[in-house]
Amino acid sequence: MSRIGKTPVEIPDGVSVDIAGQMVTVKGKLGELSIILTDDVDIGMENKLITVTPRNNSMMARKMWGTSRSLVQNLVTGVAEGFTINLEIIGVGYNAKLQGKKIVLAIGFCHPVEFDIPADITI
Repeated sequence: MSRIGKTPVEIPDGVSVDIAGQMVTVKGKLGELSIILTDDVDIGMENKLITVTPRNNSMMARKMWGTSRSLVQNLVTGVAEGFTINLEIIGVGYNAKLQGKKIVLAIGFCHPVEFDIPADITI
């Protein structure tokens, strides 16, 4: 039994989900994402919860059960909150500074390391 697959995906406020066969489309404040799931799993929605279940007891259906549930969770999180990552710089003398459209890192080299920030990333 998949521990990940058994857990339903909660739909937050402001997010709408449309299920048409194996195609799942999720719309939220940050955009719209969709995915076509494999035929080895069934997907359903009830009371703001999305459930994914295997169609049979085959090895492939059990493998895709948890994977499909995780993909649906990622769609919901992506349109509701977006992807975030926190960078922790730990150590004496290490730091990061934001200078215009660049991030300047002092991470142990004899010179500062500068990276241009892509336009679609917010820091």
